[in-house]
Amino acid sequence: MISTLETQAKRPPFSPEKMAEVQGVIKQFPEGKQKSAILRVLHIAEEEFGGWLSPETMDYVAGLLDIQPIEVYEVATFYTMFNMQPTGKFVFEVCRTGPCMLVGSDDIIEYIKTKLGISKVGETSADGMFTLKTAECLGACGYGPMLQCGKVYHEHLTPAKVDALMDEYRAKYSSENNNN
Repeated sequence: MISTLETQAKRPPFSPEKMAEVQGVIKQFPEGKQKSAILRVLHIAEEEFGGWLSPETMDYVAGLLDIQPIEVYEVATFYTMFNMQPTGKFVFEVCRTGPCMLVGSDDIIEYIKTKLGISKVGETSADGMFTLKTAECLGACGYGPMLQCGKVYHEHLTPAKVDALMDEYRAKYSSENNNN
């Protein structure tokens, strides 16, 4: 069995800036309670290491927090906000609970799959631009069907609005890459 320290060696460390941020988060909690920093540290890790949490990354976080890797896996896999595999540049998380389903979220999910040329939720478009995920509840029941992309909610979705969103995000990506 591979120890956490051996696995940590496989994961490049945080950049000095991110490590300082992680240490700052950990210091917010009493000695022996560093596990309380797990959500924020996982967000930092996801941001630092390509937008998803590999097993090596989760093991690395466990080592930093001095907890067992399974404790990190339990948290990371419970929340839909964390990605367990590589994703596209933009992740569309469509709410699939009752209120959104009643107003057509299933149809929006199917439409997005067709537009992206994917066969199931969790897949990424061939161009690497979009990943489709579902979420249990995004807390906007009166605005469905809706999706979240990053920190932005998009409400009252229709196929035309989905097309406009995809165009908007493609343009945003193109603009960001042309400015670099």
